[in-house]
Amino acid sequence: MGFVPLPAMQTNPKFIFFTDFDGTITLRDSNDFLTDNLGYGQAKRKQGNVDVLYDRLTFRESFQGMMDSVSTPYDKCIETLLENIKLDPGFKEFYTWCRANNVPVVVLSSGMVPIIRALLVHLIGPEAEDIQIVSNDVAPRDGRSINEEGGWQIAFHDDSHFGHDKSLEIKPYKALPESERPVMFYAGDGVSDLSAAKETDLLFAKKNMDLVTYCVKQNVPFTEFSDFKSILETVSEIAKGKTDVRKVAVEGYEDYKKRNPVLEMA
Repeated sequence: MGFVPLPAMQTNPKFIFFTDFDGTITLRDSNDFLTDNLGYGQAKRKQGNVDVLYDRLTFRESFQGMMDSVSTPYDKCIETLLENIKLDPGFKEFYTWCRANNVPVVVLSSGMVPIIRALLVHLIGPEAEDIQIVSNDVAPRDGRSINEEGGWQIAFHDDSHFGHDKSLEIKPYKALPESERPVMFYAGDGVSDLSAAKETDLLFAKKNMDLVTYCVKQNVPFTEFSDFKSILETVSEIAKGKTDVRKVAVEGYEDYKKRNPVLEMA
């Protein structure tokens, strides 16, 4: 089978759902878990997050340091994550609905493909093999096996300061003729999601997480979510024509500002 430039368009969908993985589909971030428990620890990781927030480090630099601090063999890392990472309680039902309604789900992640694929299949079942994943990868270090102590390293997807600029995957869909272009959703929780969020029609930003802060700072419309149960309700209402993405985005953003009036004065 040849290269498919826009894989999610194979079934001519009216909607595509792009989503972050760690902390969005899952309840905990798998990379944070590895760093906190097998790497240099939570305190240094959180300081790295602050440094990114205040532009003292790029996301790529912070994430590189996190992953470099984990020397545990890669297969053992995956085993640890399979035992500890749980799925958002509404995601499996959401994914089942998407499959039944021709809504491709595309995971855009700053994590690593083998971990994401293993977790999805473990948490959802074999049907998760159909989910397209665009992410960083893993590579052997210094000719060693990735399953040796200190034998693996992250292989970034591109040269951007994110390591993976998620917007690059979405822009070709956005550039489709109006008559062909599907409505595009995005769900995320962190700074690496912002570039992708700007390219889609409706952003679901996870409540109380960094992406909300960045969206307010850059005046990017969004609607908050706590879990995928609420996302399913909104997406299904849009699919039925009972509301539309612009209305949801405007109302969601205005509702957030009403509940946080101090932001209007910032």
